[in-house]
Amino acid sequence: MTKFLKPLAIAAAIATPITASAELPGMRGTQHIGITVPDVDEAVEWLVDVIGCESFYSFGPFGPFEDDWMTYNLNVNPRAVIDIITMVKCGNGPALEVFKYTSPDQNPTPPKNSDIGGYHIALYVDDIREATQYLRENDVRVLEDPHPLTGTGSEGQEWVYFLTPWGMQMEIVSYPDGMSYEQTTERRFWDPRG
Repeated sequence: MTKFLKPLAIAAAIATPITASAELPGMRGTQHIGITVPDVDEAVEWLVDVIGCESFYSFGPFGPFEDDWMTYNLNVNPRAVIDIITMVKCGNGPALEVFKYTSPDQNPTPPKNSDIGGYHIALYVDDIREATQYLRENDVRVLEDPHPLTGTGSEGQEWVYFLTPWGMQMEIVSYPDGMSYEQTTERRFWDPRG
């Protein structure tokens, strides 16, 4: 991991911050993140029982449609069907919109972070070692141990990845004393610590 962080440190040291020259009118922030899972009930149960999220409501189905509505509006196969969507809140942050799709061309393998379109969701925790141990005690596959980010604007943060039961990548992060970028600018990332 050290080999990976050194190029990041160099890039962070020489990178010039880029600020918006234009803005989506009225944009205030991230409202929700959509994720597609193989079984909404099982995923929501895990998010609630293990992670501690709160389920709000469900709706659907949508489709099948006779025309290409799904392609034109959602960029999916025209015969795709959204079986159900459940809205979930995990602490202080955007909601998760948990989808169950069926589609003739569905890829059942979740993307890796290195895949185009790959993603992960990071959750802030107060004590990363306690949270890591908790995940392991609940049979969650945690990838390695927490790592500090050094030599970057994120110095002060520790992180570790874990996998959901359906194979999606998630991460826990912690920076109880803040991150080093805060000492070089008045600008701030949204902070889940409140």
